[in-house]
Amino acid sequence: MSSTKRYMKFVKPYYKEIALTLLIGVLKFAIPLFIPILIKIVIDDILLEPSLTDTEKMTQLLYWLGGTVVLFFIIRPPIEYYRQYYAQYVSNKILYDIRQFLFSHLQRLGMNYYSNTRAGEVISRVINDVEQTKNFVMIALMNIWLDIATILIAVGIMLTMDIPLTLVTLLAFPFYAISVKYFFGRLRDLTRKRSQALANVQSYLHERVSGISIIKSFALEDHEQRLFDRTNGQFMDRAIDHTKWNAKAFAVVNTITDVAPLLVIGFAGYQVIHGQLSVGTMAAFIAYIERLYSPLRRLVNSSTTLTQAYASMDRVFELMDEDYDITDKKGAFPLPPVAGRIEFNNVCFRYEEEGDNVLRNVNLEVKPGQTVAFVGMSGGGKSTIISLIPRFYEVTDGEILIDGNDVRNVQVRSLRDQTGIVQQDNILFSDSVKQNILMGRPDATDEEVIEAAKAANAHDFIMSLPEGYDTAVGERGVKLSGGQKQRVAIARVFLKNPPILILDEATSALDLESEALIQDSLERLAHDRTTLIVAHRLSTITHADQIIVIDHGEVKESGTHSELMEQKGIYYNLFHVQQLNMS
Repeated sequence: MSSTKRYMKFVKPYYKEIALTLLIGVLKFAIPLFIPILIKIVIDDILLEPSLTDTEKMTQLLYWLGGTVVLFFIIRPPIEYYRQYYAQYVSNKILYDIRQFLFSHLQRLGMNYYSNTRAGEVISRVINDVEQTKNFVMIALMNIWLDIATILIAVGIMLTMDIPLTLVTLLAFPFYAISVKYFFGRLRDLTRKRSQALANVQSYLHERVSGISIIKSFALEDHEQRLFDRTNGQFMDRAIDHTKWNAKAFAVVNTITDVAPLLVIGFAGYQVIHGQLSVGTMAAFIAYIERLYSPLRRLVNSSTTLTQAYASMDRVFELMDEDYDITDKKGAFPLPPVAGRIEFNNVCFRYEEEGDNVLRNVNLEVKPGQTVAFVGMSGGGKSTIISLIPRFYEVTDGEILIDGNDVRNVQVRSLRDQTGIVQQDNILFSDSVKQNILMGRPDATDEEVIEAAKAANAHDFIMSLPEGYDTAVGERGVKLSGGQKQRVAIARVFLKNPPILILDEATSALDLESEALIQDSLERLAHDRTTLIVAHRLSTITHADQIIVIDHGEVKESGTHSELMEQKGIYYNLFHVQQLNMS
């Protein structure tokens, strides 16, 4: 299905409003078509009418002008207002619906999509490209039809005045249509390339602004300026290619529309000289040429704008066509309240369909209420294992069971409702502390938010902030320290109170004082619930009921701290290396 047909599905709910806008628009554009008729009347029936006295001519002139003033100053303004109002109202409602749909779609896309797509690219499509599609509504669904209606009405009036002269006026139309088709066919492709280049610039800027601290700390300003010059230069090249072709189109089309009035003036002058046409009619036709070819010039401009709208529509629907990695299968059921038993049975996983497995035949069992830690070298697959439990990714082979239920058979939302995650780098949104904690349970009371913050050892530092719980934390929580952000994230999970808790290196990037506070709150959080910990510092997980050593995607060792130390294997070596490094 073409992008245009798909876009019309968003337009369909507003057909009545668009029809009303068109009706009002026809009135708006039809009213000025009276001016050439007025010119003919004034010249032929008043100024050049020998039977009228000067007084009668003045009376007739004031009569016609008075009626015209009423038409243009009393009747036309409200028509103009409602035409603009409804046109903007409808187009903005359609864009609102599209962005609503896209945001819902983005939330359903899997982590795999976001791992392979730059944030700036996504933002560019949702903001810039959707905004550009507004021109399709304003132009293709409204203005073009109004311009065509204006042309048809003008031609109809001209035919009643003089048929041969009207046909001469229309001689340029076929050449105009051929030139538009030729030039604007290629313009859509050039516009798409320009839009993509602009999205690349936006993506680059988004990444660099987010990571400005890295650029400054490594004194990379000159290096980054060179990289931006290259990305920006690529956009400039695409923009110039687009401009060149657009300029050629305008040169040819405007030449055609400029030649047409010369033909009309020449033929009309010939008719007047030979007594076949009145002076007033000639003047009216010259006035109608402007009324006729102004819509044509607008159509040329519209063609350029529409190519951008069509290209943007293509990009919007490319985003809509992204497949969901994780979906509820037919017959999926809500996961009942769980005790917290987790089983991995011969689980294999790879990120890319043609790639190598990063997990191989993983088998393990976590009993309800147990604390299980995953350790091993970086890149071994620890974080991948815990990402499979809430179905951020789908297992390639094998199965993961929670209380005996295959996670692929339950509704994703119900699975994640019973899982709480604290990561190494938790994301806070640029809202208040309170709103960030409420993400754990949006309907919680203020008292519950405060209790969660106290349990996370966060209440005291929050109360020291300028506006307490209403203090804005800045983008990604930039106004808070690493330890403070982590405690807010932990408060979020306290508020959610899930039966399954996942801690992904939650304390590895903190100073000792912050780590002590957070370790205390994490131990309180893990009490009486199944807890899975990915740990870098082995000294923090010696209390775990079970420690699983992951190496190159496989389970190499498992047991308690004392059992693994007795084995003197991988865990033993890792533990002693860390102890030596800390001493």
